[in-house]
Amino acid sequence: MADEKDHPRPNQLNIEISEEVADGIYSNLAIITHSNSEFVLDFVRVMPGVPKAKVKARVLLTPQHAKRLMRALADNVQKFESVHGHIRESDMPEIPMNFGGPPAQA
Repeated sequence: MADEKDHPRPNQLNIEISEEVADGIYSNLAIITHSNSEFVLDFVRVMPGVPKAKVKARVLLTPQHAKRLMRALADNVQKFESVHGHIRESDMPEIPMNFGGPPAQA
């Protein structure tokens, strides 16, 4: 198997991740907007009792990639629930979303 690491097979993509990116960013709110050519996913961390929140990461996707992401997330949630049980959803608190642009969905 070490040979595969040094000499990847054709059509295999080696993906590297820096330590900073590997640490990840915690987000408890996603704001999704779109235009005719892209989807914008803003990941926000909202803290209780704090009236201001910052976007911690923004990801731009083509509509095709957005649809693939939606399917991959649905597949992974189904696999997670088959092992760990149903994910209980709690009510979202009322958060003002007047950022301008098209209506956001989370």
